Amino acid sequence: MSKSQQLTQLSKFLTEEMQAYAMKALQTIQSYKQTTKSWLNGHTVQSFVSLFLVGAFLSIAVASCSGSSSASKNDVKLKLVSFSVTKAAHDQIIPKFVEKWKQEHNQNVTFEQSYGGSGAQAAAVIAGSQEADIVHLALPLDVSKIALAGLIKSGWETKAPRNGIVSKSVAAIVTREGNPKGINTWADLAKDGVKVIAANPKTSGIAIWEFLAFWGSVSLTGGDEATALDYVTKVYKNTPILTKDAREASDLFFQKGQGDVLINYENEVILAQRTGTKLPYIIPKVNISIDNPVAIVDKNVEKHGTREVAQAFVDFLYSTEAQREFAKLQYRPVNPTVTQEVASQHPPIETLFTSQDLGGWDIIQKKFFADGSIFDKVKAASKA
Repeated sequence: MSKSQQLTQLSKFLTEEMQAYAMKALQTIQSYKQTTKSWLNGHTVQSFVSLFLVGAFLSIAVASCSGSSSASKNDVKLKLVSFSVTKAAHDQIIPKFVEKWKQEHNQNVTFEQSYGGSGAQAAAVIAGSQEADIVHLALPLDVSKIALAGLIKSGWETKAPRNGIVSKSVAAIVTREGNPKGINTWADLAKDGVKVIAANPKTSGIAIWEFLAFWGSVSLTGGDEATALDYVTKVYKNTPILTKDAREASDLFFQKGQGDVLINYENEVILAQRTGTKLPYIIPKVNISIDNPVAIVDKNVEKHGTREVAQAFVDFLYSTEAQREFAKLQYRPVNPTVTQEVASQHPPIETLFTSQDLGGWDIIQKKFFADGSIFDKVKAASKA
């Protein structure tokens, strides 16, 4: 029930109750007046009625507010839709938020969570099959698509801390033990005989970051667009299959032993090593800042009545406590305090470029990923 509906019901309730109290008060006082005419005059009766009604009103208001407060403490469910590799982080962060909210508001919050390829997740939110209150996706482009569909208010990034970016990483090149193909730079991915495992930019966030890393490694280091196009085409000729998301690409590489090279998020690679999986990898000196946004889905939180809690969770993701959890899982944090704490844990990048260096997301989408654009041409050429 909306707040306006609650207020309407409360107003109606108060009106009816006041009328009942007033009638009873007048009946009582009239009866009392008849037996005490010698000392109770009409003026005193009027004052008595006024005091009686004020007391009755306050009693009802207090009781009503108490009931409203009790109703507001009902359990709340939030739907979080995110990209596949964030699950480990949210598994740590969500219980901390739930505990904090319970202590401060005496209200239980539960989360329904969904993880998958960022592009596919955005499409599901737009289609309505995922009624997300909050989206944490692999790239701002996917949030922009949801905004264009009318589910998120325009300018969402300017209203949020850090332009809506809540976690960061860079790209890592993972090789087989001993690096038998001698892969050390982006350029080496175009060598003959190298099999690259990559995801599909049409469904996966990491795949878009991969493509932009390939392109920018040429176009932002002195090469022209013709050179960049030739290089990227060679890389995708070395890609036997495009998976739907980062998780499927990792499974293909590690569990099924396919491919010589896997492009993955730095945080995923380091975390895997810390849990006992040996992953020889290189962090290229020329790299892209992989920026992951979070946003409230305005239309859905209004429908579900969850805006207050959803906003509190988004704010919590930027807190030192939550950002330390991201950092433990090897994301590059956006909170300045935590960034300083973990700076020594990440190799420095000599040339770190961003999506803005490639023209911004509107240009990137039209130039590279719209139907018939550069990626589609590269994909067709790679199959020729």
